[in-house]
Amino acid sequence: MIAANSIETLMLKVDPESIVFSQTAHITGEEPKIIDQNTKANLLKAAKLLAETSETVAFPTETVYGLGGSSMNDDAVRNIYKAKNRPSDNPLISHISSVKQIDEVIYGIPHDPSNPLKNIPKNYHQLINKLWPGPLTILLPIEMISSVAKVGGLHEAKLSKLTTGNQTTFAVRMPSNNIARALIHYANTPVAAPSANTSTKPSPTSARHVYFDLANKTSIILDGGDCAIGVESTVIDCFTDKDKVLLLRPGGFTKEDIEKIAEREVVVECVLKKDNQGVRTPGMKYKHYAPSCKVVLFSPENKNIRRVLAEMQKRINLLRKEKPILKVGILGYKHLKDIDTETLTLGSSDKILLKSLGGDLKEMQKNIFKELRELDDIEHIDLLFIEGVAEEKEGLAIMNRLSKSAGSDIVNF
Repeated sequence: MIAANSIETLMLKVDPESIVFSQTAHITGEEPKIIDQNTKANLLKAAKLLAETSETVAFPTETVYGLGGSSMNDDAVRNIYKAKNRPSDNPLISHISSVKQIDEVIYGIPHDPSNPLKNIPKNYHQLINKLWPGPLTILLPIEMISSVAKVGGLHEAKLSKLTTGNQTTFAVRMPSNNIARALIHYANTPVAAPSANTSTKPSPTSARHVYFDLANKTSIILDGGDCAIGVESTVIDCFTDKDKVLLLRPGGFTKEDIEKIAEREVVVECVLKKDNQGVRTPGMKYKHYAPSCKVVLFSPENKNIRRVLAEMQKRINLLRKEKPILKVGILGYKHLKDIDTETLTLGSSDKILLKSLGGDLKEMQKNIFKELRELDDIEHIDLLFIEGVAEEKEGLAIMNRLSKSAGSDIVNF
């Protein structure tokens, strides 16, 4: 029985291997070839809903699953916020399938095939040429100077102000996941798509994670398998300060990746803003990625296992005052994955779950949200200890997410 005012959610299978784009489709907007007719039918069904209604569709990207609605439709954006229970002053990223859509759909101006990036600030060109499609989000101006604009040389992006959070810039990215690209191509609308989870919870990397949070809150979930990267896109700003590359959110591409291609220093600006401060991109405000349990993050300097165990025991004893029986999780990387939990003093009914986050940073990045959700949604743990890593390469994005999961409860010795 579906509750009143809820939505009947359809889970539709789609096969990413059956979708093929030409090498230039991300520029020209060419239609993909889709071998599996069931996949094409499900994509067209979801695309029609995005293009013609204010309903939402959850779909996979290479980073995490997104909850999508038309970036140009106020009601669709409201439905995204409603389904996620997300604060409405947190701007959304608009997803596109081609550069052509930026010109023709977002700005409403002709696309020049001979100079496809002419309407995008030059500071982005090298990065777009190397990293799109992919987990890179850029900030573009709402008002763009254009020779074809009718008034004052300016042309305004046709996006809902609910998408942009009333900022003077908007965030846009082109996912590399074939399902996402095909869906957006057929809808022919920029798709606002934050992670498809209840706000503050860990982002979903599989369709079942989405269903757990958003069943009866979204119309369609496109099940295209697990996400490859596991954390959201990297967000940069080369527009606000022409001399700098500002890293607003670390993600699928590392700071070092961006610096190498841009041939300029990247300034990290991914700090949480206060309640009364406006933000230009998601992830700069509010607690994120948090399971329901208490989370404690150990800094990477904590190599003294005896002291780590003593801190774990202290936290267990504190929580014992509230709960007589505890289920404790440990997510380890190098030092905690083989920690001897037998030295901890536990009750006879207590349980400890010890898991490894992987053998390298890329594996760890892919596994973070998956393991957080498994321990929270399925195991229902009460207390979680996580091993941190150095904030370099993928470690910057990893620690960005883990510190928010812990609510800044980070243990340093």
